Amino acid sequence: MRITRSMPHPGRARRVGLAALATGLLAATAFTLPQAEAAPLPSYSPARLAAVDQAVLDADVAGTAWHVEEATGRVVVTADSTVSADGLAKIRKAAGADAGALRIERTPGVFSRLLGAGDAIYGSGYRCSLGFNVVKGGTYYFLTAGHCGNVVNTWYTSSAGSTVIGPTVASTFPGSDYALVRYDNTSLAHTGGFTSGTAYVGEPVKRSGSTTGTKSGTVTALNATVHYSGGGTVRGMIQTNVCAEPGDSGGALYDGTKALGITSGGSGNCSTGGTTFFQPVPEALAKYQVSLY
Repeated sequence: MRITRSMPHPGRARRVGLAALATGLLAATAFTLPQAEAAPLPSYSPARLAAVDQAVLDADVAGTAWHVEEATGRVVVTADSTVSADGLAKIRKAAGADAGALRIERTPGVFSRLLGAGDAIYGSGYRCSLGFNVVKGGTYYFLTAGHCGNVVNTWYTSSAGSTVIGPTVASTFPGSDYALVRYDNTSLAHTGGFTSGTAYVGEPVKRSGSTTGTKSGTVTALNATVHYSGGGTVRGMIQTNVCAEPGDSGGALYDGTKALGITSGGSGNCSTGGTTFFQPVPEALAKYQVSLY
């Protein structure tokens, strides 16, 4: 990742030598000017940071993700490899007089929804991953990604379509990224063991997906907004440095038995690493009025 920062330029310390005659002797005294202090960085109120956050959204530059970093009082924008210098200039222009509140970072790869064609859940020529099993009124379901649910009506256990799982009964994308699939096949096991939780920055986490299996990493930001290069903007996401690849969409992000998120999308891969975003689980549970078990 290439990171561009603007750094203050401290003044140069100078030494000035003064010669003085005293009692017939030549005495040299050196005076050192103190180093000039860097000017303090401007601070931005929560309201101004919120306005910058909205300005980045309004700039409508695909291939970007951003969040308000409260610790530094900045809006951190991560741009993938598709974002040009003009695109970054557009973001700065949208922020206007508060462009100083932006911190622009670069990441390799392309921010995209991790939807793959080909253990997993299959339908309509696509492969995604099961997230968490949930229940409502004695009926069992599972959560997966909304961009998966948008394109698949009925899910199967294999690409051959020989064993049905059940239908997508609800799906949300863009804005958020979650879907609800009902288990119509009573012969299929649907184990539980998770409880809903909220992620925190620095939390060690694991992600499971049908393409790359189980991978580890940490939470790097919360409440991130992502504008995918392939289309669609989602907000309120968990940002991590856990890798993922196409087909991992919908898989589970967790910490022990704490269910945290549903895999949405990201950049990079599991050979070189990357950035991956997750839909927080509590929002999906509330939306569909279902419970983990």
